Amino acid sequence: MFPVETHELTKRYGGHLAVDRVSLTVKSGEIYGFLGPNGAGKTTTLRMLLGLIRPTSGTVRMLGREPGRLAEIGALIEGPAFYPYLSGRENLRVLARYAGVPARRVEIVLEMVDLAERGKDRYGTYSLGMKQRLGVAAALLKDPRLLILDEPTNGLDPAGMADMRALIRRLGAAGSTVVISSHLLGEVQQICDRVGVISQGRLITESTVADLRGGARLRVVADPIDAAAARARALLGDDRVRVDGAGLDLDVSHDRAAWINAEFVGAGIAVSELGVRERELEDVFLEMTHVG
Repeated sequence: MFPVETHELTKRYGGHLAVDRVSLTVKSGEIYGFLGPNGAGKTTTLRMLLGLIRPTSGTVRMLGREPGRLAEIGALIEGPAFYPYLSGRENLRVLARYAGVPARRVEIVLEMVDLAERGKDRYGTYSLGMKQRLGVAAALLKDPRLLILDEPTNGLDPAGMADMRALIRRLGAAGSTVVISSHLLGEVQQICDRVGVISQGRLITESTVADLRGGARLRVVADPIDAAAARARALLGDDRVRVDGAGLDLDVSHDRAAWINAEFVGAGIAVSELGVRERELEDVFLEMTHVG
């Protein structure tokens, strides 16, 4: 049984197809990145997973059951909302009473999100990063088996983003299954085990981050670049050579670097830089979605 499993999940609003036959799976204990640009259908999909909106067609299974009010699921969708005149701690106590959660759980989750010392302060005085972390704390109140976070770093400064990434890593390391939606590809690359890439409502692929990025490439800066590209294509084939500015990206193992260098020098081509270059997830995404 997968914690999250959908089959041909579809949502249509009038003539607009927001989510188009999405079939995805989230494995137990992994951090799963739901990746796509703004407007791609991420939040709509997450709302269907949680039973907040009904799909037009297709099926959803959450922890082996129909979506709805499952105590084992915690979620933060489209930002947190709390009483501004209450403290962070008081806001969580209100939620705990409503959910039937023991009061001692409030202190546990405040510690988990590093807000224990600021728990007495009014929510209205919190920074955006603190508000996001309190939202995660609320999602953790029921000690869920599955946590769903929609753009948890949205609007945060670099320090706040780093704090949120560290928190998500800790949750994953503790054995929680986490689904995080994001349009920030570098963020997903840093914290996720697997990703699903969605564009214009359709799931393009689902894979590990490592498999999507592929193996490392050899980066060569040489002069003249046209002669270097021609020589590289003669050695490796057209499909393994890409011209990028003043350099070449070669789809070849790094242990062939000395051979490539010797071939270029022997052909009268000056090599000024030679090194390993790993593909960024952003590069893969742009290639897959034909953006840019």
